[in-house]
Amino acid sequence: MPGRTVAIVPARGGSKSVPRKNLRPLGGKPLIAWSIEVALAVPEVDRVVVSSDDPEILDAARALGAETYARPAHLATDTSLVLDAVRDLLARLAEEGWAPDVGVLLEPTCPFRSADDVRACLRRLEDPAVDSVATFVPARLNPYRAWRMEGDRPTTFLESVDPWQPRQSLPPAYQLSGGVYAFRVDRLPASGPAVLFGNAAAVIVPPERSVDIDDAIDFATAEAMLGTRETP
Repeated sequence: MPGRTVAIVPARGGSKSVPRKNLRPLGGKPLIAWSIEVALAVPEVDRVVVSSDDPEILDAARALGAETYARPAHLATDTSLVLDAVRDLLARLAEEGWAPDVGVLLEPTCPFRSADDVRACLRRLEDPAVDSVATFVPARLNPYRAWRMEGDRPTTFLESVDPWQPRQSLPPAYQLSGGVYAFRVDRLPASGPAVLFGNAAAVIVPPERSVDIDDAIDFATAEAMLGTRETP
């Protein structure tokens, strides 16, 4: 491994889609617990840190075994970039004399990622040419079948493609799963929203480990999946 590794779990207190989302129970434990437990299960991770503006979340995170850092209010608004909160935390760690070499971002909204997913991303960073890596999942909608509207007239989103061709003949398409982002801290851009940057690499994960929880329906879907889900 490149060196010191910190896993960062960003968890704002505010959520418009589901109030108190990061503390809402999923499978009998707070949503944030899933990310903390996975991070603690990865031997290569030296420190697990939760960044939040919410005292209740910080208390819950400490009870779950994570370190905590209070996030400044201006980095916890609806329009704040997650990566700016990450930059702030990394700077504070460096000021304290512990500058990590690798950062792992684990957003609470993707609870079913596994410790093996995290380790697979860290293995990709063993290649010194790789700057960042993220987990991807097969796209739910292939771009060849996407449409856009010109007024009330539908037209293919991509020009000169046939949206009616058989699924088997479509080129493979992927989307970010949101489960794991890992990166070399010294190569992280000083500004901007992109967690995947530079010479990037990918780890492909299955859909069942890529559930993204945004609203109450997603919570219900995740709860239903728990009965059939294999323990990572």
